[in-house]
Amino acid sequence: MGFIGWIVLGLIVGVIVKAVMPGRVGGGWITSLILGVVGAIVGGWIGDLLFGGGKMEFWNLGSWILALVGGFVVAGVYGAITGRNKSAA
Repeated sequence: MGFIGWIVLGLIVGVIVKAVMPGRVGGGWITSLILGVVGAIVGGWIGDLLFGGGKMEFWNLGSWILALVGGFVVAGVYGAITGRNKSAA
C-alpha cells in the first residue's frame, strides 16, 4: 500500500481514536486526525519491518490492525506528554 493509502487509512483511524479515547486526546478533531495519520504511518512502517511488507493492502485486516494499534499508541503517547505539560504549568 502506498503512502497516500496509509494517509487515508490514518484519517479513518483518527476518527476511531477520537471516538474511543475522547478525553485522552486533547486538541480537537484536527489533532486526532493528524495523530491517526502519524499512527497509521508508524504502524505500517513497523509492520513492514516485522513482516517484510507482505500483503499490505488497504482492505487487508492486518493493515487495519497495524494502523489502529499505531494510532492508539501515538495518541496515548501524545496524551501522556501533553498531560504532563499541563499539570507542570
